[in-house]
This record gives sequence, C-alpha cells and structure tokens, in this order.
Amino acid sequence: MFDMRPVGYVIGLMVMALGLAMIFPLLVDLAEGGGHWPVFAESTILTLLVGGLVALACRNGVREGLTLQQTFLLTTGVWVALPLFGALPFIFGATEARFVDAIFEAMSGLTTTGATVFTGLDDLPKGLLLWRGIMQWLGGIGIIVVAMVFLPELRVGGMQIFRSEAFDTMGKILPRATEISSSISTIYVGITLACVLAYRLTGMDTFDATVHALTTVSTGGFSNYDASFGTFSGPAEWVATIFMILAALPFVRYVQLMGGNRAILNDSQVRTFLAIIGVLVVITSAVLVTVFPHHPEQALREAAFNITSIISGTGYASVDYMNWGPFLISIFFFIGLIGGCAGSTACSIKIFRYQLLFSSIRTQLRRIYSPHGVFTPRYQGRPIGHDVLNSVMSFFMFFIVTLGVVAVALGLTGLDFTTSVSGAAAAVANIGPGLGDTIGPSGNYSTLNDLAKWVLTAAMLIGRLELFAVYVLFTFSFWRA
Repeated sequence: MFDMRPVGYVIGLMVMALGLAMIFPLLVDLAEGGGHWPVFAESTILTLLVGGLVALACRNGVREGLTLQQTFLLTTGVWVALPLFGALPFIFGATEARFVDAIFEAMSGLTTTGATVFTGLDDLPKGLLLWRGIMQWLGGIGIIVVAMVFLPELRVGGMQIFRSEAFDTMGKILPRATEISSSISTIYVGITLACVLAYRLTGMDTFDATVHALTTVSTGGFSNYDASFGTFSGPAEWVATIFMILAALPFVRYVQLMGGNRAILNDSQVRTFLAIIGVLVVITSAVLVTVFPHHPEQALREAAFNITSIISGTGYASVDYMNWGPFLISIFFFIGLIGGCAGSTACSIKIFRYQLLFSSIRTQLRRIYSPHGVFTPRYQGRPIGHDVLNSVMSFFMFFIVTLGVVAVALGLTGLDFTTSVSGAAAAVANIGPGLGDTIGPSGNYSTLNDLAKWVLTAAMLIGRLELFAVYVLFTFSFWRA
C-alpha cells in the first residue's frame, strides 16, 4: 500500500515555511500604517496551522528516504499545495480576488511565470506587492533545487545527464546533494542582494529595488506597476539585463567557481546561450535603428532588455514590442521556447536539450552519407546514452503536444487564435506575457474567462515541472512499480 505520510510531512513543512515568509509583508504593511496588516496576520496563522497539523499527522510515517513514487508525488504536490495558501492574501486582501484569480496569480508567482490577472498594481498595498515578489523568489530557488537534486535522479526529460555534471564532477568540492543545495541557496541570496544594491544605484527606491530584485533573479517578472518595467528606463534596464542573464546560467557552475573551478567559462550551454542573446540583440537593434526612429543606444538597450527578458522567461516588458513589426514579433514568440540553461531559474525547453537534439540530428545526417561509419552523438565531448536521447526526444514530443492541446483548449473557451497559441506558449514555457492586445506586453490576463484561466494555471504547473514529473502521476504502470 502506498504510504502518503512522508510526502504529507514534507509538504506540511513547506506550507509552514511559506506561512513564515508571510511575516515579511505583514511587517511592511504594519510599518505603512494603512491597516492592511491583518490580511497577512490571518493568512500566516491559517497557513502555519494547516501546515503544522499536516506535518504532525504524518510525522510517524517519516523514514530515511523517499521511494521513487513518493519523490515524484512530492515534487508535484509541493507546487500544487503552496499556491493554495499563497493565494490567501489575494483573497483576504485589497484585491478581494475570486478563487480562480487568486490561484492563477499564486501559481504564476511560484512557477515564476509572471502572468498577472491584477490591474491597478500601482495602488496596491506594499505588502501584497512584496508578497508577489517573495513568491517568485521562493519559486526560483525552489526550481533550482528541484532541477539539480530531484529531476536528474528521476531521469526527467534528459536531466539525467546532469547527475554526473552536478555531482560526480563536483565530488571533491561538495559530495552531497544537501551541501550543493545549501551552496546554491547562499549564491542565490548573494546575487539577489547585489541586484538590490545595483537597482538602488540607478535611482530606484528601496522597496522597488527589493521587489524587482526578487523577481529579476528568480526570472519571474512580476512588477509593482501596470506598465511593468516601462516605469523605469536607462541604467535600470541594463542592470536588469545583466542580472537576468546571471540568473539564467547554471547555478552549479557558480558553486564550482567558488571552489576555484572555472568550468563556467567552458560550459557549452553558457556559451551558446550568450551567443544566441548576442546575435538576437544585434538583429533587433539593427531593425529598430533602420526601420523605426530609435537612437542607437535606445535601440541596443531596449533590444537587450526585452530579448533577455523573453528568452530567460522573466517576462518583463519595457516597451510594447507588438509595435515593432511582424518580423520581430515572430522572433519574440520563438525565443520564448528556447529558455536558459539547466539548473538555473530560467524556464522553457532549455539550451541543453536543443544541443542534444542537434547533436543527434547531426549524427543521423552523417550516417546517411557515410552508412558504414560509426558515429556517436556527444555533449561537451562525452558520448550521449540512448536513454538520454530517448528522454530528450520524448520531452520535445510531449512539449509540442502539450502546447497544441493547451492552445486548442484555450480556443474552445472562446479565445482568438493569437491569444490561444501565444497564451499556451507563455504558460507551458513559463514566459509570462503572450502576444496580441489582450495578453501582450501592454495587457494582462484579467479579461480571460474562468475556464481559460484554469487551463493556463494547469499549464504553468506542468511546464515548470518539466512535463514528465506531472504526467507520470497519471499512469497506472508507475503506481504499480
């Protein structure tokens, strides 16, 4: 019989941790004196109480380790449970959000998607704005730990290739996964603090600098303003661009760098990611200068910021790039399906999967014109196992199928073609803004019907957990194993 108690115990503890995090916006609202602090007091008490009771009820079933089934259920269960409690301040607070809107916003926050259903952000209490930032920040560090510790062990979507990359390579530095998680957390906090300081130097006030640092380093994209990052310009855009890039690089490489290993300089993921951004920024800047009346510096700044924001899945927008013409709009749609590096806060398909795919394609082409040759696909000089290639190919197939199913489901709710397709891509790839007037960079998801919001909420969860970690829970063979 399947034992749910170890899973329930960990989820209970995670819910309690989320409840403790609510104390920070509570203190901010208390200091503001606007009378909004009881919202977080009630949410904190309720979250701590429920989480504590679940943990206590399941404590007697805790063992040394989790089974494979329990680990998969835990990985998905945490991302289902936390939005339920993260939504409480939106329901009790100034937004007085309906349940579907509150869950959508909380799921978008914790999965670092950055899609919002709220308008009038400029006038919301600071506690709620800070809470949105905290949820994204927690989601960012959470997905890093999941990606570097759980997913490789679960052999999800080709992530098993990083078992040796993350652990064997670093055996002399940090031999245990718990130590890797601790080191990554320390680096994550350090980068966040550096981002706060950098934003302050550009002229942001402390509150804006803090919230935007939380949502930049997590590549989440929630902003304190309806105009997103368009409220700021100049130096702040350059700072955001730099830190979005840093957050989209493999955090395990930062751990190695601290230990004196400069592997980050030779990581093909990193080089490819930076090269793609560089080429796209040059192309976009050239179009903005030649076709639109942009000053070269403005063109370079807006291109670098918005390209980096979309490819990393952050989802900030400093301008309405829907006005940049169909060529650049097409670029923005497709780069959102690329993503950053594995083991980062970035989302979408990830660079390494494309590298494995192209390596396999290149090998197959060589076999066609040299049928008697022996060719083996490689990644960073190492042979790629058939199990890894099969996993990656399956991931691409499931990603495309999921994208299509979500787009069709959105279309059946009454949404137009552009909104359905771009909304599906924005949710499954956790990008945030879609295309068009409704959910594009100058709009949000508030006008969508409830059924569409539920579809997108599920898509955000599935996409953030690399598809297989969720889908496997619905197979009979997995539970019989």
